[in-house]
Parts: sequence; structure tokens; C-alpha cells
Amino acid sequence: MATIALDAMGGDFGPEVVLPAAAHVVKKFNDVRIILVGDENRLRDCAKQHSIDLDKYFEIHHASQVVEMDEDPRHAVRKKKDSSMRVAIDLVRQGQAQAAVSAGNTGALMATAKFVLKTLPGIDRPAICTTIPSFGGHTHMLDLGANVDSSAQHLLQFAVMGSVLAEAIDATQQPKVGLLNIGSEAGKGNTQVKQANALLQDGPFNYIGYVEGDDIYSDKVDVVVCDGFVGNVSLKTMEGVAKMIATMMREEFNRSIFTKIAGLLAWPVLNRFKKRVDPRSYNGASMLGLSGIVIKSHGGTDVLGYANAIEIALLEIEKSVPEHIRKCMEPLLHQVAPEQTGSVAAEAEEKEAGITV
Repeated sequence: MATIALDAMGGDFGPEVVLPAAAHVVKKFNDVRIILVGDENRLRDCAKQHSIDLDKYFEIHHASQVVEMDEDPRHAVRKKKDSSMRVAIDLVRQGQAQAAVSAGNTGALMATAKFVLKTLPGIDRPAICTTIPSFGGHTHMLDLGANVDSSAQHLLQFAVMGSVLAEAIDATQQPKVGLLNIGSEAGKGNTQVKQANALLQDGPFNYIGYVEGDDIYSDKVDVVVCDGFVGNVSLKTMEGVAKMIATMMREEFNRSIFTKIAGLLAWPVLNRFKKRVDPRSYNGASMLGLSGIVIKSHGGTDVLGYANAIEIALLEIEKSVPEHIRKCMEPLLHQVAPEQTGSVAAEAEEKEAGITV
């Protein structure tokens, strides 16, 4: 039976979304055990409002603190040791849970997860990976904001992690891995990308070379690798374009009585299109490279979106994603200096940032 710890207080809505989502998942799956981490009194009050029997379906682990959405990550690590976010991740480290899910502050979640769980051998920095709808179904893309300044070696590590995730989640043999660039020609790109390209060509995965921004949505590639700055800008641009298109379509269909009639006739097609690109179906980003499974849910998602994040955690537990990443990184360990690999590098960065237990 898979056990998942939920940061029940994180996100824009906290228990109001987490509890119904958790109830949905336990009714859908018989082999899942969920630990709700947060203020027990508030959880019980919320459960009464939603007519959810807490003691029948869940375990409660009280936590007295909450990490705010705008809180400094270093403050969260140093001062919020009994926060619902920290305790949920602690349960993974202690072996009481196999994964943690949170909709809380992304920076604080990454800093806390890295500090508590440490990175796998050969992984310097964890990366945030999520799926993007595409012609081929979806594309895995990383990093999406955890590392705004990444070296060529980091991009190689991201490629390994993304390939392992795609193979495990999608059951795809030798998923196609591409490096995001401003062009597909060999001479294009900055120094970082060119150096990464040379490393990726010898990597233990199916590297297809450079891909451009429009390739993210094609069936040409399964995994798109980039640094966190480029990835986060790309992701926010996608979200902005999607909102713009949806708003413009509503405006045009409401322009006159005739366009409203046309909208009603087109509704079945529009509804199917909406389901294919529904962000709730893609909610739940994996924090890859950690020694345990941590899933980041969008802070403003609803019940269905949060439930999808929990299901991603279940799938990664089933597929033992961290262990597969560990095995795939073993052949590359000799390429990185021992004093700058895995948890050693993580501890060095924590010391430099002034983070202590």
C-alpha cells in the first residue's frame, strides 16, 4: 500500500481543496494511505463542512506552523520546523510516507525538500518537471524554475532525470530527449547550451539534438531540457497565451446573437478541446533528483487538479522513479568531481546560504 503525506495547509485554499481531493483519491484507489499534515482542529472543522469522515479515510499528523505563500525559503527552512510542509517531507525522510505533495510556496518547498531529503548521488540540483499538452499527447519539460542559472553538467543531469521519468510514467522505451535552443543548427546557441549539447551526445539516453520552442508541442520530442530561467519563462508564456485565446474566444462568441448561436453549435467541439488542454489534467510537477518523491501542486488549483497531483505521486511510487534515476546516474558519476556531487554539494550550498537544522 502506497502512503502519501499531504501538506494540508499549503496553497491558496489549504484544507478546502486538499481534503476533498484526498477523499476523491481514496475512494478511487483502494491501495492508498493518506496522512494529512496540518492544524488538526482546522482539518476537523473543514471535514465537517464537507461531510468527510476523517478518521475513516485518513491519518492526521498535527503541525503547528504554516509556510506562507510569500515567505522567504531560508526563513521557512530555519524557522518553520513544525510547518505542515516540513513535517510532510520529514515523514518521507523517516520512511513513514513514500511521497509528499504540497501546493505551498515553490521556493520554500524546494529548499526544504533539498535540505531534508538531500539529492541523489551525482545530482547537484533538483529540477522541476511537468507535462505540457502536445500533438503526441504530452511533453515532459524541465527545469521549470528551480535553477535559474544552470551549467552544462546540470543540463546533462536534467536530461537523465527527464528521460527516466518519461520512460517510467509513459512506459515509453528510449524517450526522445531534446535540448531547447534558439535554432536547430549546430552553430546556434550560447556557450552553456553548446557545452551541454556535447555532453548530452554521450549521455545514457536517446538524445535527438536541439529543439526549438515550437517543438515543445510536437510529437518530435518526449523530453525538453532547459535551464530554470528559460523553462519558467516558457511555461508562464504558455499559460498567458492559453488565457488570452480563451478570453478572445469568449468575447467573439458573445459579440452578437448570431455568434452566440454559432458558439452553441460549436460547443461539443470546444468542450472536447477544453478537456484536452485542461491545466488540471497536467497539475502536479515532479521535483526530480531528490532521494524521495515530492510533488508540487499549483497553489491555485481546484479539487480535481490537486487530486491529479496526488495521482502523479502514486504513479511515481509505483514506478520507483528516484531509484531508477539513481541507477541511471551511476555511469556518469566519474564525470563529476566527488566533492561536488549529490548530497555533498547540497550541504555546501546550504552552508553558504546560512541554512542550519
